[in-house]
Amino acid sequence: VQLQASGGGLVQAGGSLRLSCAASARIINYDLKWFRQAPGKEREFVARADWNRSGTSTLYADSVKGRFTISRDNAKNTAYLQMNSLKPEDTAVYYCAAESRDAWRLTYWGQGTQVTVSS
Repeated sequence: VQLQASGGGLVQAGGSLRLSCAASARIINYDLKWFRQAPGKEREFVARADWNRSGTSTLYADSVKGRFTISRDNAKNTAYLQMNSLKPEDTAVYYCAAESRDAWRLTYWGQGTQVTVSS
């Protein structure tokens, strides 16, 4: 599956951005995740949205809990990351990833989108 992330940009502290991740395949077969990588730092987990017939379950890093919301639209094969109350420390390249739900559990990555939060 190919992933295309978009929606990054420059925003002032306290502002909001909505990232999108469009997939080339049906995303019901994948768990969807967002990661980020700040300059000089390792890539870190931000959020994930897993789907099954019972619905969507989500998980967040402590650093973004209560400010970020991950969602997925299976009909549009797209995942979203709504980011509110942004802080300068949220500045990073944000990557979406899709992990297959089969026995192989392969992970596919998008190209990343830059988010810059000014103080």
